This record gives sequence, structure tokens and C-alpha cells, in this order.
Amino acid sequence: MTMPRRSFLCRIAAFTAAASVGLAAPVARAGDAVGLVVIREHGVGSAAQAQQYLDRLASAAAKVNGWPAVESKYFTSRKLADRWIGAHRPAFGIMTLGAYLGLRAAYGLKVVGTADVATAGGRRYYVVAKQGGDLSACKGKRLATNFADDPRFVEKVVAAGAFSLSDFTLVPTRRPVQTIHAVIRGDAECALIDDAQFADLGAIEGGAALRPVWTSAEFPPMVVVAFGTADAALVAKFRKNLPKVCAGEGAEACKEVGIRRLAPSSDAAFRKYVKAYGRGG
Repeated sequence: MTMPRRSFLCRIAAFTAAASVGLAAPVARAGDAVGLVVIREHGVGSAAQAQQYLDRLASAAAKVNGWPAVESKYFTSRKLADRWIGAHRPAFGIMTLGAYLGLRAAYGLKVVGTADVATAGGRRYYVVAKQGGDLSACKGKRLATNFADDPRFVEKVVAAGAFSLSDFTLVPTRRPVQTIHAVIRGDAECALIDDAQFADLGAIEGGAALRPVWTSAEFPPMVVVAFGTADAALVAKFRKNLPKVCAGEGAEACKEVGIRRLAPSSDAAFRKYVKAYGRGG
């Protein structure tokens, strides 16, 4: 007997949906080893040492939350972190605002908290120059920055319309201190830096001569996120226990990585930054 065309198409659709579910990324459940990735973009210092500190922090988080095992990884590059995330499917992350905005849509990131990290940077941005003055003095001139890898974040979120990178002759740099040296040595007239770099100006020879000509709004601390594949019960428990991670036995681990405070938060606290970043974020 010939199957009615509509029935045949319905069965094909049902089979396709079932296959899609079967091929979906594995869900991080409460009984599995839990993955934690930290993305501190443009971070300085030894990545190997930072990884050791992170491993101790991850162990503290595992103990508080009753995880059977934990896998943690530290990155200063969003691109490299993206590759690791795709391969390892972590449940949670601690990352800079720019990394969160850039990866949010791809991984279904949900905000569960914030991490106030000493010297992490990213809380405020400055355009600095030797001559001082205002931002107009830098437009049309050479601007050094190590933040040019995400122009949308700089223009839509950091600058919030005050300027575009195309207003300057861009001098991209790879390291935070290289950005400052570019202005000191005359390779650029101005530089876009963050609060961590600004705090270090006095410790760099010639840095004290640089003056802010523009200052951004203040931004929130690093974002603690749950990945879309994480089990809901696992996420709820992690959010509830965030403040406990840096208490008791975990206090020393948090101190080592520079975390002053972990606190619960939600998507609502970051909604305006998501809107400013725009589609794809």
C-alpha cells in the first residue's frame, strides 16, 4: 500500500529531529567531570603559573559544589579559547566582558555571576597622549592599542559612539606595555588603554608624561558564565555557591588568582552591553 505523502513527510521530519538531538553536543551533567575555562584577554605574566593558580581555584570550586572531577584551562586569547571550548565543552567560564559578548551567541552563554579580579583590567578605558587636551587632538593621528582585535567591542561598547577606530591611523600592538611604549617612543601620538595599563603608567619610564584625553564609562567585573550545554541543576547550584568558593579553604586559591569577590548575577545586568554589541553577540 502506498504511504500518503503527508504521513511520509511527517515521519521524515520526526526522524531528522531525532537525529539532530542525537548528534547534539553532550550536556554537562551533575555526575560528569566539570569544565571551567578562564579567558583573561590581553593578560600579562606567565600563563603556566596562572594555570597552576587556576587549577587550585577549580579544585576549590569542585569541593564546594560536590563535583566528582574538574578540568580547567586558562587563556589570554579568545581565539585559542574558542578552539578549546569547541573540543572540550566546559560547563562554566570566567571571562572578560569582550570575550563574553563575542562568544555569547555561539555557546548560549548565561550569566551566573561576576568575578572582581585585581589588575584584570577592562573596568575602564582611556585614550592617552603626551600633549593632553581632548579627543579631537588625537583624531587623524596614530593611535596605538592592543584592543584592535575586536573593533565592534571597542566602537560599540567601549567608545559607545564617541569615536571609531577609522578616526585614527591604527597602530596595532600585541602586548599592553608595547602600547604605552609606542606613544613614549613617538611611534604613535595617542593610545587606547584600559585601567590596568593606566595604573602602570607611573612605573614605566616616560609613562607619567601621558595624560588622558578621553575616559570611558565604568564597566562591570569579569563575567562568570554557564555554557548552554550545562545541566540546569548544576548551574543553579554553582550560582548559589559562588560566594562560598572564596571562603574558607578556597580563600587562598582566590587570592592567588587575584579574585577579590565572586558574586551571583544574571543576564539582566549585562543586557545593555549585549544590545550595544549588537547582532551575533
